[in-house]
Amino acid sequence: MMNNRYGKLASLVYHLDKPVGRSFGDVEYYLERLRGVSGPVLEPAVGTGRMLIPLLQAGLDVSGFDISQEMLDYCQRELELRSLTARLELAGFTDYRVDRPVEAIVVPAGSFQLLDSFEQGLLALRRFHASLKVGGRLLLDLDPVAAIVNVQPGLRTWSAPPNGLITLNATPLEKDYCAQLTREMHRYELWEHGVLLETQLEQFSLRWWGVQEMRMALEQVGFTEISVSGGYQYGKMPQDTDGIISFEAYKRQD
Repeated sequence: MMNNRYGKLASLVYHLDKPVGRSFGDVEYYLERLRGVSGPVLEPAVGTGRMLIPLLQAGLDVSGFDISQEMLDYCQRELELRSLTARLELAGFTDYRVDRPVEAIVVPAGSFQLLDSFEQGLLALRRFHASLKVGGRLLLDLDPVAAIVNVQPGLRTWSAPPNGLITLNATPLEKDYCAQLTREMHRYELWEHGVLLETQLEQFSLRWWGVQEMRMALEQVGFTEISVSGGYQYGKMPQDTDGIISFEAYKRQD
């Protein structure tokens, strides 16, 4: 069973729970940080377009990729509803393609933590560095450790038009402090008028990163001028109470 697959029901839940344009403070933050960027921008794990579409609407040249075809299908439909176009690719963090070096790579909402090993994370960072033009930037968000370690799995529900209900029951499987990894089993169920129509099981894992660990990983693959900010306030030193930690790093040479 593939981890973090985001199949049919998981993608629908994501689409309902995090619709296009919904911001956690990150949409405004990224628009400000990308002010003045005129070259191509890449969003890994683009999902259903929550971030991609506001960036496109602001005039940025954005493309994206995702490992889930279902997520990309939602993204494509949302683009068409707004008469927008963007290059979307079915790919993962370590096997995506770029036609030309990009000016910026943005990885919001902790998506980088879907990579469940240090080695995969380092490989993805190397790919990011190779994909950037000289002078380009990587902007990457991480959830703080406590947000991953202390999560309380349970039952959640969403209305699924026209007459449906989706439930998600998250069951803990593993919390590996040495590997810095949590793993859960997600059981999605689609109901209509009290009748169960469909069930989907997915393993979901997240790896947490320490602030200095990420800084050293970025340096190891060649990034420089690394800045770390807390709570979507650029330049603010992260605190334990911050809900997100943002990294920004430059590629200064090949």
